[in-house]
Amino acid sequence: MARGMMGAGRALRQDASVLEESLKPGTRRRVLRFAATYGSGLALFALVVVVDAAVGNINPLIYRDIINNGVIKHDAPLVVRLALLAAAIMVADAGLGLFQSYLAARIGRDILLKLRTDLFNHIQRMPLAFFLRAQTGALVSRLNGDVSGAQSAFTDVLSSVLGNLISVVMVVGFMLFLSWKITLAALLLLPLFLWPARRMGRVLQKMARESYDLNAAVNAVMTERFGVAGALLAKLFGRPDDEAALFDAKARAVGDLSVRRSVYGRIFFAALSLMAGLAVALTFGWGGVLAVHNELDVGTLMALVSYLGRLYGPITGLSNIQITVMTALVSFDRVFEIMDLPPAIAEKPDAVTIPPGPAAIRFNHVAFRYPTAAEVSLASLEAVAKPPSRLPEKTVLSDIDFDVAPGTLTALVGPSGAGKTTITQLLARLYDVKDGAITINGTDLRDATLASLSARIGMVTQDSHLFHDTIRANLLYARPDAGEADIWAALEAAQIAPLVRGLPEGVDTLVGERGYRFSGGEKQRLAIARLLLKAPDIAVLDEATAHLDSESEAAIQDAFEIARKNRTAIVIAHRLSTIRTADQILVIADGRIVQRGRHDELLAMGGLYADLYHRQFETRTIPP
Repeated sequence: MARGMMGAGRALRQDASVLEESLKPGTRRRVLRFAATYGSGLALFALVVVVDAAVGNINPLIYRDIINNGVIKHDAPLVVRLALLAAAIMVADAGLGLFQSYLAARIGRDILLKLRTDLFNHIQRMPLAFFLRAQTGALVSRLNGDVSGAQSAFTDVLSSVLGNLISVVMVVGFMLFLSWKITLAALLLLPLFLWPARRMGRVLQKMARESYDLNAAVNAVMTERFGVAGALLAKLFGRPDDEAALFDAKARAVGDLSVRRSVYGRIFFAALSLMAGLAVALTFGWGGVLAVHNELDVGTLMALVSYLGRLYGPITGLSNIQITVMTALVSFDRVFEIMDLPPAIAEKPDAVTIPPGPAAIRFNHVAFRYPTAAEVSLASLEAVAKPPSRLPEKTVLSDIDFDVAPGTLTALVGPSGAGKTTITQLLARLYDVKDGAITINGTDLRDATLASLSARIGMVTQDSHLFHDTIRANLLYARPDAGEADIWAALEAAQIAPLVRGLPEGVDTLVGERGYRFSGGEKQRLAIARLLLKAPDIAVLDEATAHLDSESEAAIQDAFEIARKNRTAIVIAHRLSTIRTADQILVIADGRIVQRGRHDELLAMGGLYADLYHRQFETRTIPP
């Protein structure tokens, strides 16, 4: 028996070590530090678990006395008293169980809330490049499945370890007290029981880990396809059968795994029932023979059988406890994996505030390359991640050097992919420059607080995003304390107030996901209204009039003229007719400024700007 127990222990440690090898260094210490923040609550929870386990194992001794001293001796009052005592213990055990469940739920809620909010807040601080690579479904899976798995380490695992350990110690102790011979005989079957428990437990734990990844893949498909943009793309390209096949394959993998887990679970519990049944049969057989020969009383025999029913369940839990704990630590590890990824855009401890007021912008010989995957993301969040490329890093902006005076309009023009949008993203510090510096009123953006920088800059992109909420909520996102008059003033200035007034629910109209209930021009004007409500010192309009009809373009141009009044403004435009009055025009090609000047100067100069202008208007009669 000892050799069997030692062999099972060695195999168990090997299984746990497989999971342990996948953990990052320091995960255990971090979990313990995290647990220390809930020390008092966990201590009370542990105490209740121990008392509950102890109280729950007293009744078989009472049943022994009921049979031996009450039933056999025909002492009815004693039977009643002992039965009432057993009932009282059951009530106390039930009360302790309820209190234990309450503590587990409360501690679990606190742990879940802290982990989830900390992870959400950390993800919110990640740079734009992180979201361009990570799958939304994978992030949602970390926030839901992995955080819940980490929570279970403190409640389910703790209660299982303590409760089962106390139960096993007390049950074995009581059994040895009642009959050490029968107890040792029953324990001889333990190695036979531990083997299937260990094997099935290992398989089930591996399946549990596999299910995390499979469910994350299904979440990713649903997140992408249920969004308006994804649904529209599938309909436009007529791929419903392919989409159904893709989802069917991923959902089928989840279903197949669920069937396998169910079958293995049934085998596991069948082995448990078999071993427990053999132990009971052995106890009844040997104990019955001893009782026949008056070497064992009937009450003790029944107490032993009752304790056997309470022994193998806790042993099952303890036999796989290392794997269970390691699996719970894997959930923590997956949460910490994201928490340990530092935001590429970080605020310095001594960051300064950019004061409000007229803003002068300076790009001082700026160079930039996009960050690599290793710098901003995790392979585990990218289902199609590949090994890092050995190709040299590509610089997308080189020696960008220009000034924007307060209250002036600077236009960026050039071919698609030249780097125009990247320049505006650097100004908003969505990325950090690699060389050179960008300053606002002499303050390097890297030395400024993120809050003050965000407050100084307002941006309207080509595809402005609206949350699936009301017009009012989308506008108040820019300035939560704005009043009704402020909202309507912004809508009027954005040339969209008449349309909003004509809606049955006015500013409380639901815009739909990404604002798809409105046309492109209407969305852009709502985005400009949001910018106006924010009232930034710097306004950036990135391709906001591209692909719009003439009426919408005219309305947006009027709105933008109001938006940029008394502000420093930067506009990116393919329609060069919209920037003829700009104070300076920068022509961008291949990540460099190849021309600069006013509209008339650039036309007279010739070159790329003149070529773009004449190609765009060669079929129109538009005064230069």
